[in-house]
Amino acid sequence: MYLGIDLGTSGCRALALTEAGEIAAQAEHPLPAPEREGARVEQDPALWWRALGAALHALAQHTSLRDVAALAVDGTSGTLLVCNAYGAPLAPALMYNDARSVCEADYIAEVAPPESGAHGRSSALAKLMHLQAGLGPRARYALPPASWLAFKLGARLGVCDEHNCLKLGYDVIARRWPDWLDRLGIRRELLPEVVGPGADIGQVSEQACAEFGFAPGTRIRAGATDSTAAFIATGAHLPGEAVTSLGSTLVMKVLSEHPVFAPRYGVYSHRLGKLWLAGAGSNSGGAVLQHYFSADAMQTLSTLLQPDRPTGLDYYPLLVPGERFPVNDPTLAPRLEPRPADDTQFFQGMLEGMASIEHQAYQRLAGLGAPYPVSIRSVGGGAKNKAWTKIRARLLQAPLLTPSHDEAAYGAALLARDGSTCNKSTST
Repeated sequence: MYLGIDLGTSGCRALALTEAGEIAAQAEHPLPAPEREGARVEQDPALWWRALGAALHALAQHTSLRDVAALAVDGTSGTLLVCNAYGAPLAPALMYNDARSVCEADYIAEVAPPESGAHGRSSALAKLMHLQAGLGPRARYALPPASWLAFKLGARLGVCDEHNCLKLGYDVIARRWPDWLDRLGIRRELLPEVVGPGADIGQVSEQACAEFGFAPGTRIRAGATDSTAAFIATGAHLPGEAVTSLGSTLVMKVLSEHPVFAPRYGVYSHRLGKLWLAGAGSNSGGAVLQHYFSADAMQTLSTLLQPDRPTGLDYYPLLVPGERFPVNDPTLAPRLEPRPADDTQFFQGMLEGMASIEHQAYQRLAGLGAPYPVSIRSVGGGAKNKAWTKIRARLLQAPLLTPSHDEAAYGAALLARDGSTCNKSTST
């Protein structure tokens, strides 16, 4: 059996997978919201460890963790903690959306190449510069949540998968920490040893075996970002196969034979087997729908939609001005007028607008060098809306497939099962 652990923004999920790929059991435990004050967004890493422990204890009520042969942990990209030589955090972790590091981001913009994933005030590298200045010589390792939790379970301290290192400045093409980091004054000893997703990074410690019931010798494999783990879970593995996440925002990703980088649109690529996972996210999505309609209202309106009869409304649904992808315009205003008296028409017009954004996004990725999708799998709450699926199919002109799974924890379990050969099928 294999175990995938997903640390998300709202909780920790643990999922046990059989050799055949069937879910044996799963459990989750919630996390409190991070502390916020202006641009500051942080959280005590001890909360992650407690949530993971609670999820594992709950999972053990349904299946024996002694049967787990290997495990992997995925987590949110961009969140960063700094710990000492023994793995003890020296300060609260700066969350993925912490945007306090304005001066640091400006300095990075002067030094880093435009294709680097380290740009922006919420990048992990900007956070490291902010934390490094205040923690002094006690600081020894800068790590994302997935790496730190793997260490807490017994993995080598200071090791990280390359997907979670992208926003820390790691060069995924050359597969090394770039020389320009020295110009920023980054202490090289803080940077983790980088390995590929699925690489063996140790075994579960005696203490964790005793606490959770793992068998001695249970292997720990490097994880990935939560979004990459969720992509792996869908079953997409060939060039041109794409996944759209229809959640609070819209995220479009496609497998490409070549890396695609376009920082002005927030487009980056992760190595996945012998292919590259290229994509980016729009500010449009379910959060806009929830601003205008309750969940019950959307469920009722969805039964009244007429996907074969377009409304003709030319909407660009946003909550506030500003878009990043497929249009890069920080001043782009929401376009939701005229608003018809009929709420069904208004709702359908918004769904059509989001489908148009998705279409433009894949066209943009194709224009940048990625393939236009040969198929699209859909995940997230919006994937369940059959009328919206019909609207999207009409615009996208690509088969819309049902994903094998859509849980990031399932993708992490596949990494645990298959190790560094998890994406072997992408090379065939």
